[in-house]
Amino acid sequence: MIVFRQTDARYPFLWESANQPAGRWHSDGEGPAHYFADTPAGAWAEFLRHEEITDPDDLHTIRRQIWAVDVGDEPATPVQLRIADLTGGPETYARCQQEAHRLRKRGARRLVAPSAALVPGGAQGTIVRNGPRPAPSRDGNVIVLFEAPHTLVGWVVADVAQPSAEMLGHVRHYPPR
Repeated sequence: MIVFRQTDARYPFLWESANQPAGRWHSDGEGPAHYFADTPAGAWAEFLRHEEITDPDDLHTIRRQIWAVDVGDEPATPVQLRIADLTGGPETYARCQQEAHRLRKRGARRLVAPSAALVPGGAQGTIVRNGPRPAPSRDGNVIVLFEAPHTLVGWVVADVAQPSAEMLGHVRHYPPR
């Protein structure tokens, strides 16, 4: 399975130690946890949401690497939480971390969950039929791997990339504070 990740080019595209800051699916000290999207749109949406970017003018300042990573074919364990917890802001992370911890105690090394950052149907691609056309829309997923990075192979797809302005309309932004 090929998955996608955007990164700051100054750092490796995967974590190597447990010193990773906590995220939705892992607490401090529970790394490395590698977060991937099943589409490039999902990778961009996660970044835009996390950075709280909503203004198209801000997109011009973004310079990120996009990686395609082969994570193999081992199946991922689906998480079972309310959609409000799966897609909520940082206030829902503790519930997600508890679910991930429970699944990891049962032997799960990979999790799959709906993307918190992509709106339903937000992972729309392009097909070519009498010219480029929108592909059928689909929901995006996040795949989280709890394993050493040396088993994963990645390729830089874009070295200095930025999302399109259209991408902002596919992001489930944090609610206003």
